[in-house]
Formats: sequence, structure tokens, C-alpha cells
Amino acid sequence: MASNDLKMVVTDLDGTLLNPQHQISEKDFHSLKLLGEYKICRVVATGRSLYSVNKVLLPDFPIDYLIFSSGAGIINWGSKKILYDQSLKPDEVGTIANLLIRMNIDFMIHEPIPDNHNFVYYQTGSENPDFMRRIRIYEKFAQPLSVDPRKFGNACQLLAIVQKDVSIYEHIKNKLSQFKVIRTTSPLDGNSIWIEIFPINVSKASAAAWLCEQLGCNPDFVLGIGNDYNDMDLLNWTEQSFVVANAPHDLKEKFEITDSNINSGFTKALLRKKLISASII
Repeated sequence: MASNDLKMVVTDLDGTLLNPQHQISEKDFHSLKLLGEYKICRVVATGRSLYSVNKVLLPDFPIDYLIFSSGAGIINWGSKKILYDQSLKPDEVGTIANLLIRMNIDFMIHEPIPDNHNFVYYQTGSENPDFMRRIRIYEKFAQPLSVDPRKFGNACQLLAIVQKDVSIYEHIKNKLSQFKVIRTTSPLDGNSIWIEIFPINVSKASAAAWLCEQLGCNPDFVLGIGNDYNDMDLLNWTEQSFVVANAPHDLKEKFEITDSNINSGFTKALLRKKLISASII
């Protein structure tokens, strides 16, 4: 892929484009504006809900589209119109919840998009500081699960939070092979494993592919940048893929490495592909 053929850049948000204070560097901000001037489509793909994204990005943030909730939704950032959303059916919610209950795992059931910052939670009583921290953060949007999960209705996703034990994720993924089971590192304590469960066709890659189809963009001319396990589908899909230097070691063995999120790794990936010039940033 020649650099002048690039049509779209898809970047993760937290840990990739934003620093630990949820801010973007001046260089990366300027680089996003330059991409817009070069008519290259700018897409952020994040695990955050739309509500959560709006807490860290201003309405005029220089992007064109937002893929949110790990690919369950897409919004035109300029018009704020939701273009795409996916949800689990009530019987699917029941199937997933019942497995997690049998496994004695703490989990949350999120309402459909765009209200998926609202959720109910099932708590086992076992010590789980990261789970409790998330409930405290979203206290006004969270309620204990008080009905049969099958009566919850449609849901955007279920989210299980466990201690750092990859075998639990692998077991759930195996048992729920009819669903999309995504692993990500907790953005709260940086250690616990968040296990997100969606309809089978949900991922950042699937959402980016849908967007490319709608825009008539050849997927061969898309560059992806990420930092965690929930970016792997995207990075395997994009023709040119980077992880920032703060990504887990095993991801850095699979993909090209740029600088860290605190050192404008986004911009340095663009520089390496000669998409922008060092003299103008």
C-alpha cells in the first residue's frame, strides 16, 4: 500500500490516542486535523459507550466517525446520527447470564444503544474491587439485577469482570462460541480482565468493514492503531497495523510498534508511513 493511497485511519482511544489523563497530545490533535485536510477518513474505535465517549471528547473533536461499545454502534461524529447498532435478544441475554451465574462470576447487563451506559448487575459477594469501582463510577445508572435475566429485554452486551485469570476468559469464550466474546484489560485498575459478550457479528473490525462498505472505501487502504486485546480483530483486519509501545508484550510480537500513547505514538505511526511530514507538526 502506497502512503498516498490511504483512505482511512482507524485508531483506538484510551491507551492509544489518549494519555492516562484522557487527553490527546497537541501533535496527535494536529495530525488528526491534517488527515482531514488530506481527505483521509478519521475513525475512532473504542470500547467506551457513547455516553462515556462524550465525557472525554468534545463535540468538535476532529474525527469523522466513531465506532463505540467495541463495535456494537457507529455514529457520524459531525451530525451525531447513529448509523449502526447491534443488540442481544432476551433469550440470548438469559443464556449468557445463566452461564455466568453458574460460574459464580460478577457481571453487568447493559441496555441497548444509545442508553447502554445504564445497566443492572449481578454480584456474587466475592471480593472484586474493580467490579465495585465500576459500579461506584456509574452509581446513578446502575441497579442490582432483580428479575430473571431473560426478562431484561434486549441488551447491548454483558460485561463480566474477573481477576487476571485468562483461563476464565478462554472457558467463557469456548462455552459461548455462538457469541462474540472480547477480552480487554480493565481501564480502571489496569490489571483485571473485562470480558465483553456481544452478538457474534460485533467487533471493531466488523464495524470498520461495514463503514468501509457504506463509504465505498477499499479495506486494503485502511490503517489501524491499537493498544489492547480488544483491538486484535481490527489490527488483523487492517492492511497496515500498529500497536503503541505501551501495549502488552504479546501484541507487540504480532504487530508493528510505534511510540507510546504518552509520546504521540499515533503521529509517529503516520510519520513512519509518510502520511504526514515532520516539518508540519
